[in-house]
Amino acid sequence: MTAETTDAAESPTRIRLGIAYDGTHFNGWARQPGLRTVQGVLEEALHTLFRRHEPAPTLTVAGRTDAGVHAIGQVAHVDLTAAQANSLLRPRKPRNAADDADAAAALRRRLTGILGPADSDVIVTGAQLAEPGFDARFSALWRRYEYRVADAAAPKNPLHRFSTVWHPTTLDVDAMDAAAGTLLGLHDFAAYCKPREGATTIRTLQEFGWARDGDGVLVARLQADAFCHSMVRALVGACVAVGEGRLDGDDLVLLRDVGTRTSAFKVMPAKGLTLMEVGYPHGAELAARAEQTRARRVL
Repeated sequence: MTAETTDAAESPTRIRLGIAYDGTHFNGWARQPGLRTVQGVLEEALHTLFRRHEPAPTLTVAGRTDAGVHAIGQVAHVDLTAAQANSLLRPRKPRNAADDADAAAALRRRLTGILGPADSDVIVTGAQLAEPGFDARFSALWRRYEYRVADAAAPKNPLHRFSTVWHPTTLDVDAMDAAAGTLLGLHDFAAYCKPREGATTIRTLQEFGWARDGDGVLVARLQADAFCHSMVRALVGACVAVGEGRLDGDDLVLLRDVGTRTSAFKVMPAKGLTLMEVGYPHGAELAARAEQTRARRVL
């Protein structure tokens, strides 16, 4: 066996995973000792699957969500050793040739079986062999979220009580939408972020708007290159204060430019927030994007 063949056999197989979850009973994405988290549940399933081929692989995620936040478009990647990838492709009885066509499809099927497809609150929605240069976190171009608020003018649907915040008064959606638009662009959003030591709060807010859906529920749609801790819920809370008439539309920019946390509005509850989608470039641009993202943001 040549050196090139040996390197190819031992190089990891990177698999891109699509993940959806109901965040109600999770303490967020990130693994925490003694607490149930999305990463913890998925990595426990990976440990079960590869208990004969240790060490168990770990997940790299596009964006860590807080406790109670939901996702239908989360993305993560996992690196499998050659032994782990090969173990997924060993013939099984009864053999499903379609599912075992590659390691990614086999991994999704096996994880689904461990997680429990009938009533699991976390689901692997897709799996594919990652393109060269793909990194779930650093290759991402943007993350898109939605936040749902049922105010006094909207019906209160008990089936949506874990994904929609109920608000007691009627909100001015037009004023909220106009105020949201003033925050777009590259800025320091420290006023809307929970500080973390050593973390930058400079972000490019690419989209932020409000509208009522067909049922009358207010839906905020936000997209940015990345969001810092609690940023979406703070931005939503500031807009709700505008919708209530407690803040003027221009106040949101003034608060942002002060650059410090404020008590002028309340950060909204986690349950109304859902990660909808993560966007990535294609082909050779994946590695270049990852390198660019690793560089610290500056204004």
